[in-house]
Amino acid sequence: MGSPHRKTLSFFLIFVPIYVHGALSQEARPAVQRKPFFQRLHRLEEQFRSFQEVTLTHLQAIASNYNLSYNIDARFQSLAQESQAMALVVNQSQATVQSDLGHLRTWMRKTHRRSRKVDSRLLALGATLRERSQQRALQRKAQEAQREALSSLALDLQALQDTLARLMQVVQSQGTRLDTLEGWLQVSGPGTTVPARPPTQPEPPSASSPKLQGSRQVLRALPEPGDSPQDFADHLQGTREPPGPGSQWTRLPERPGEICNIGPALVFPNASTENVVFLSPGFLLGLRALSVCTWIRTASGHLGTLLSYATEENDNKLVLHGWDSLSPGSIHFVIGDPAFRELPLQQLLDGQWHHVCVIWTSILGKYWLHVDRRLVATGSRFREGYEIPPGGSLVLGQEQDSMGGGFDSSESFVGSVAGLAMWDRALFPREVSHLATGKEFPPGAILTLANAASVGGFVQRVNCTCLELCP
Repeated sequence: MGSPHRKTLSFFLIFVPIYVHGALSQEARPAVQRKPFFQRLHRLEEQFRSFQEVTLTHLQAIASNYNLSYNIDARFQSLAQESQAMALVVNQSQATVQSDLGHLRTWMRKTHRRSRKVDSRLLALGATLRERSQQRALQRKAQEAQREALSSLALDLQALQDTLARLMQVVQSQGTRLDTLEGWLQVSGPGTTVPARPPTQPEPPSASSPKLQGSRQVLRALPEPGDSPQDFADHLQGTREPPGPGSQWTRLPERPGEICNIGPALVFPNASTENVVFLSPGFLLGLRALSVCTWIRTASGHLGTLLSYATEENDNKLVLHGWDSLSPGSIHFVIGDPAFRELPLQQLLDGQWHHVCVIWTSILGKYWLHVDRRLVATGSRFREGYEIPPGGSLVLGQEQDSMGGGFDSSESFVGSVAGLAMWDRALFPREVSHLATGKEFPPGAILTLANAASVGGFVQRVNCTCLELCP
């Protein structure tokens, strides 16, 4: 700051002695060269004024430089404050960006899990479609074999009819020959008597003829277009029995409103992630067989998630899920994602009470679906030899994307559930029928609605003696 001022003073101190020395040296010159005194004084005064102007100019420059440096310091301080404010804003922006990145990573992980689930389900669906196409191909082959057998049978029947016609001709010719022989005997031996007998003309077979009856039985045994090969074989053998009590053709003798002894009921009023019921304890041991039976009533256009069992390893160890099925009213029966079977439950969407039993066993991977005591679906080779592991989280009304959480309102169940129970074995059709009519509760249930340890959201728990009293 003071450096220009000091330089000006130094210059002034150096310049003045030099100037004085010059003036004295000029005075020391000979008198002949001296100028008048007033001229020299006037000249000295002009030089002094010039020097004063130069000095004033330097001092003004010094003052301007001082003001400029002061303004620069003020600007530096203002810039420092602005940089601090900018740094604070940048830090806040970085924190916000980090938070948004964390939410984005969570959403991406969840989306990735769901995409993997969708991919796995698509693969399983493709495998199911391939299996169904193979079954249809086998059925077509069986139908072709059946048609070939029928055509062969028709040819055999035609050959039999031709043989029968030829035999009738032979019998007719033999009768004519016998008549001729009898006439010869009478001519050769007049005293010989031949017992009279009616003419041996062959008569056409009557309706009671064994041959025609057998032919008619064969013709009546021909299958209709909708009959299966096994039905046709049973019809031919005469061993077809009427359907028993557990058959899918059994009619319901009672209305659903007359069913009693069903236990407590749960009402899920709307689609919300808060509406969830936790069953505790879950599965204490691994399951190689399972039966899940319950009464269900829903007026929604889809079933949602009835049941979900998740572990740390897999969030879809056991799921009854009806939101993203291929057709409305169908439900995905998942055991150890991605393996699943699609079960038809369209009749549950009428707003009435229906009894549903889903049964599975790892022996040959067999499974059965009973609705109102009727067997509506069955199959095999579904998780054959598999064991559902213990120690997971079992919930009703929500589908778990993680153990005990990750709910989505679009997958929620809306409706009422009553008398839900689970067994670690495959129930018999008689037990399913008795359970659906309220006659008898099968022994050995491992979980019921009495194990509802936590009822969240707007879910209501109601104790009703009979089904018609349940909301």
